[in-house]
Amino acid sequence: MSYIERLDAVMDRSPIMPVLVVEDVAKARPIAEALVAGGISTLEVTLRTPAALDVISEMSKVEGALVGAGTVLNTEQMDKAMKAGAKFIVSPGITPALAKGALERDVPFLPGTANASDIMMGLDLGLRRFKFFPAMTNGGIPALKGLSAVFGNLGVRFCPTGGITEATYKDWLALPTVGCVGGSWLTAGDASPEEVAKRTKALGLR
Repeated sequence: MSYIERLDAVMDRSPIMPVLVVEDVAKARPIAEALVAGGISTLEVTLRTPAALDVISEMSKVEGALVGAGTVLNTEQMDKAMKAGAKFIVSPGITPALAKGALERDVPFLPGTANASDIMMGLDLGLRRFKFFPAMTNGGIPALKGLSAVFGNLGVRFCPTGGITEATYKDWLALPTVGCVGGSWLTAGDASPEEVAKRTKALGLR
């Protein structure tokens, strides 16, 4: 399987990639189990809390879960996340060091892009799959449609993240260049595993 095919396998596995900010390691596995049971199996654990690496490790033990690390800013964090069990890497932005580091480590990588220049940098570095972030702040669906008109013929695909909600995610998924969407609403408000299960079930994915 090629590098791009492996990225597509991450993006196509689940229509929603929850952006998880988990403070309490004890909640990690129950939350992952609730998401997977509801048909959400690609989980992005952000490196925004002291517990993040332990959360990645715990969630990776859940059968059916594909766990990655988000908010990765440098290759040192990338290495720590992979050691903890992360199977893919997501970043809020794009730098040559991160892109080259991911390719050298052969780990699926979704760098954040906000405009045409970001995407062109990614293309020059050999990437074709991008996070569009922050999606709403950067113009929402009309902006991504414009970027897709320029780059879609090159086979570029996106995972828009930032400001997407339960009410709008299907509109994003309807765009031909969108493989999945990132969202925090499934676990927003420090939701309990029971509440996460309820919200996930409401999506009707399984």
